[in-house]
Amino acid sequence: MKRMSKLSALLAVVALVAAACGSSTDDTTQAPGTTAAATTAAPAAGGLPGEGVSVKMGRADWATGYFQAAVYQQLLEELGYTVSDPSELELGPSLAYLSMAQGDFDFWVNSWYPGHISWWAPELPDGTKVGEHLKAFGPTPDTAGEFVGNFTNSGGELVAGGLQGYLVTKSFADEYGLKTLDDLNNNADALAAFDAADPVPGNGIADIYGCQESYTCDNIITNQIAFSGWDNIQQTIAGYDAMVAEAIDKANSDIPMVIYTWTPSAYITQLIPGDNVLWIGVEDVLDDSNPTGQDGGEGHDQRPGTANIGADTCPVAADLGTCQLGWIAADILVTANADFVDANPAAAALFDVVSLPIIDVSLANVEQDNGRNTNEDIQELAREWIANNRSTVDGWLDAAKAAA
Repeated sequence: MKRMSKLSALLAVVALVAAACGSSTDDTTQAPGTTAAATTAAPAAGGLPGEGVSVKMGRADWATGYFQAAVYQQLLEELGYTVSDPSELELGPSLAYLSMAQGDFDFWVNSWYPGHISWWAPELPDGTKVGEHLKAFGPTPDTAGEFVGNFTNSGGELVAGGLQGYLVTKSFADEYGLKTLDDLNNNADALAAFDAADPVPGNGIADIYGCQESYTCDNIITNQIAFSGWDNIQQTIAGYDAMVAEAIDKANSDIPMVIYTWTPSAYITQLIPGDNVLWIGVEDVLDDSNPTGQDGGEGHDQRPGTANIGADTCPVAADLGTCQLGWIAADILVTANADFVDANPAAAALFDVVSLPIIDVSLANVEQDNGRNTNEDIQELAREWIANNRSTVDGWLDAAKAAA
């Protein structure tokens, strides 16, 4: 029954993501080693394009991206590449882009744009920028700036697949008539009730569950709070899985809480909009003004920040005609070292044509949440998906071979 409940919730979530896509224009960080970027070798006559080529890939330190990483690893292996296990190099965005640019590893599949474009801006010791050494496979974000040409502007792993925003305990929002975080910030009675049960009770501030440090969403939330003038709200930055576990317990117990979350994930098969939580909106969507002066903070722009979600799960939609979440539905894309891409046209072609269904990634996340969460489990989930989609996969592989 629990499994069926999660699957039913997931179907509702996928409907939300599909709607959002139609309306749109995310603890331990392991430092990468000094392994050189992939070696290249011409394939033997009649051989596979990746034969003789070793590839080092990484993956993000959030579990909702593990499945995609395993799929891409196995697809490259079918092209003959020798690919490192992505679980051996797990890191956050603040380190991933710098390391990729320096050739410490070759690619990952866990970029969230436009938010992650901010990590392309820092300078390297030679005076070049991180983004000058990278290439991303998918649509060019409006905030790409000087890096427009570094996006293929075609295809994409999960285009507009990253629906994101804030969830609030439904009973609490209903009691105080809260539709936006601005309402919470300005309602003394609601603040007092929230503060009594939040992560830092008694400090007079609504401490919301934000994002894990280095995920990038933590930086964006900091800018959102300053931009909106939420003087009575601050984010808790901690391990995300621990925060979401607390949030689920509170939502199920009618205790006030607000948490940032995203899809695809299994999180909102337990934090279920319209059931124990609601999407809580914002009055003003963060632009490119970078109010806290963060490096690359101009890329935190979340406009238009809306999704086609109804008032039954997003009350502010009753007033605005749209659910103003304050977050854009992110494009989840592959990013790679540019030298690796240039030297390996088959891999580049594969990255350009692969597109994963949101529901399939979400179902894999539910399987992980149900206990299939070891590295071998995730590899098996990827093998199963590839086997069940063999005709589509073979088309991708043929395109990659043709580009070699």
